[in-house]
Amino acid sequence: MMENSLKKYADAQNCPVRNVLDRFGDKWSTLVLLLLEEVEVLRFNELHKAIETISQKMLAVTLKSLEADGLIIRKQYQEIPPRVEYMLSARGASLMPHIKSLVQWANTNFEAIEQSREAYNR
Repeated sequence: MMENSLKKYADAQNCPVRNVLDRFGDKWSTLVLLLLEEVEVLRFNELHKAIETISQKMLAVTLKSLEADGLIIRKQYQEIPPRVEYMLSARGASLMPHIKSLVQWANTNFEAIEQSREAYNR
């Protein structure tokens, strides 16, 4: 019985939960999603200013990854200079209640987690 339970975790590459969490559970993706949920439409430079510590290259990589997964929409206008806006897709919007629950859990438990880490590292 236990062997069957453990088998379902063996194929990590094809595990939907692990695969999806790996994509938006990086250092920046969740923050980008939260910003887009709050402000609705942002341009690249607005996102970059809002997340002061992210490099332009890393922001570009993050946005491409989120777009590839269908979590955000990139809209490019044929103007000079070019204007590109980012917004949550319907799929991205459907993810936000779960992210917000995780944010709430993290805020509630962060202090205790920090204390546990300190005690562990002593």
